Amino acid sequence: MLGALGQLMESEYTNPTELLGLNGEMDTELMGYLNALNPVQRAKAMSKIVKRHIPSQGSRAEFEKFFVELPKHIKEQLLQGKLRLADQLIYTIKPIKGAKTIKMFESQDVKEVNLRNISNAKLPKNMALLVSGIYLLHGVAASLDIDDIKTTKFDTIENVGALANGEFKLKANKKQLVSDTSNRKFVTTQFDMVPKSFYKLANPRLIHDDVDIEFEIELGTIKGLDANSVLYVGLEGTATIP
Repeated sequence: MLGALGQLMESEYTNPTELLGLNGEMDTELMGYLNALNPVQRAKAMSKIVKRHIPSQGSRAEFEKFFVELPKHIKEQLLQGKLRLADQLIYTIKPIKGAKTIKMFESQDVKEVNLRNISNAKLPKNMALLVSGIYLLHGVAASLDIDDIKTTKFDTIENVGALANGEFKLKANKKQLVSDTSNRKFVTTQFDMVPKSFYKLANPRLIHDDVDIEFEIELGTIKGLDANSVLYVGLEGTATIP
């Protein structure tokens, strides 16, 4: 822990003390560490602990609020500089194939460019993702051949009634992150400041590494859907990367 406390002085984060979980129970250890420093180092360390930092912006600021929820191994690597925060978009592409329930992440999935960027419906080891917003797009492939699916041109779901009036839910490790919400959240045509088919979460949610991710789309009907319909889902936010 003393080594981690020393890294406070070099941390790039607005609230590095939350990575350490500093609280009253650690006062003795913290004071022992500070007393062992020379006056210049002690002043620098105290400044880092109590300083009012320039606030982070956007998804990064949202992520920093979740430091206390990060697994211990990720907290430690952030402090050590082995991991850092970066923009991330986890995506998956699946054909509907006439189904009313479409599971966009599945345990048998294999990472493949133009189809998905994670395997087994899990984030890679040491990656934690703060989901700030979600994309849902629809396209019609020339056929359900894999190369045609990979080259599908996607657009908003607005004019596809069965999709626009359906529902979705997002889970991680069997816990609800977004529960049974209308796909109308992705109809953004009238919102000039919002990317096409993007739903900005008012309550961002953290997904840990190596836990099952589930994103299910429920349709009440498939009437009007092209037989070669394909869906794109993207989970956008900030993630820990090497």
